[in-house]
Amino acid sequence: MHLFSAMFLLVMLAVMPCEALYPSPEEGWQIYSSAQDADGKCICTVVAPAQNMCNRDPRSRQLRQLMEKVQNISQSMEVLDLRTYRDLQYVRNTESLMKVVDGKLKVASDNPRSLNPKGFQELKDKVTELLPLLPVLEQYKTDAKMILRLREEVRNLSLVLMAIQEEMGAYDYEELRQRVLLLETRLHSCMQKLGCGKLTGVSNPITVRASGSRFGSWMTDTMIPSSDNRVWSMDGYFKGRRVLEYRTMNDFMKGQNFVQHLLPHPWAGTGHVVFNGSLYYNKYQSNIIIKYHFRSRSVLVQRSLSGAGYNNTFPYSWGGSSDIDLMVDENGLWAVYTTIPNAGNIVISRLEPQSLEVLQTWDTGFPKRSAGESFMICGTLYVTNSHLAGAKIYFAYYTNTSSYEYTDIPFHNQYSHISMMDYNPRERVLYTWNNGHQVLYNVTLFQVIKTSGD
Repeated sequence: MHLFSAMFLLVMLAVMPCEALYPSPEEGWQIYSSAQDADGKCICTVVAPAQNMCNRDPRSRQLRQLMEKVQNISQSMEVLDLRTYRDLQYVRNTESLMKVVDGKLKVASDNPRSLNPKGFQELKDKVTELLPLLPVLEQYKTDAKMILRLREEVRNLSLVLMAIQEEMGAYDYEELRQRVLLLETRLHSCMQKLGCGKLTGVSNPITVRASGSRFGSWMTDTMIPSSDNRVWSMDGYFKGRRVLEYRTMNDFMKGQNFVQHLLPHPWAGTGHVVFNGSLYYNKYQSNIIIKYHFRSRSVLVQRSLSGAGYNNTFPYSWGGSSDIDLMVDENGLWAVYTTIPNAGNIVISRLEPQSLEVLQTWDTGFPKRSAGESFMICGTLYVTNSHLAGAKIYFAYYTNTSSYEYTDIPFHNQYSHISMMDYNPRERVLYTWNNGHQVLYNVTLFQVIKTSGD
């Protein structure tokens, strides 16, 4: 999925109700982004700094005035068009009546004696029926004057546009187009570099498919960037070895065009993740993490996660051997688990994807058995308070500052039993397995691009 199409949608937002929580518009470009809308189109909303150079450009004021004039002319033309259409219909409806009156007048003119009292009264009645045409004709005369005024306005607009064109000088269409393309490229690059933000909202659920048992996991490759469109599905939470690989999301939705991988070792839990063409999963009845490469159908590396509990020692609240939860976000590969020395509190470790060595570890202080599910976004662990109905995201741990806060981010747990919830940074969506349903959630991230160094 491409983040940007040929043109960008820049939306100027009103004063935000959360000024105390987030930096003000004066500090830099503010980005509110979500993976996609209901039609599958990517959305990016940008709030520009309040001090905008364009506001001080005199051409901007002239162009705004021109736009207002054009809008006024457009509205006048619409009124004229509607009135003309209505009056023309009236004239057409009275056309036959006019022909009758014209015929009777011609007969009376050629032979005045033929116009007896009865015929005279009929002619008088017909003429009376035509009297409503008089105000219509008067309106036509008024409209004709308005058209002359509009013609003069258009001529004045043309002169002003020519003056602005001369003032702009070398900024011809091609150069302007190149400047737009350059700005588009810079914004794209900026967004790609930024890529991160604080979670502020979760969309309504999008049910992709209903398949499999109550527990399971499904995913796409989390590597950024990647053109890999395959989808993988793993049904069940323990002793499973069968992984179904679908060619595309559409194939997954239809349950067609898939191949089967039979893993050399069974899995435990549902905290699996695919990164750069390899499946990372927890080996059944152990704290060993396995890296399985799909194309070669072989295990590239396996390593024990030292001290990590397993076999339902420290699972999430729903159980299911969910002791070790593997994740990928914008910062890389992570393992979420706990140990006896950490007293059952959630531990976060960043792993080296090739060797599976632990690079750094954080103790969140949050009891893992009290968590419904969790996921990583931009180095922050977000924890749900339940796996059942009424769940919300209510705890966040920030690895960049080794700090935490309690949050209140609601989301609709449509099928009331989530056994897998993982963030995909490439698509900016949450993948969930909810009571035998495969569901997606779009996420909204708050971001600020600093402009002081530009």
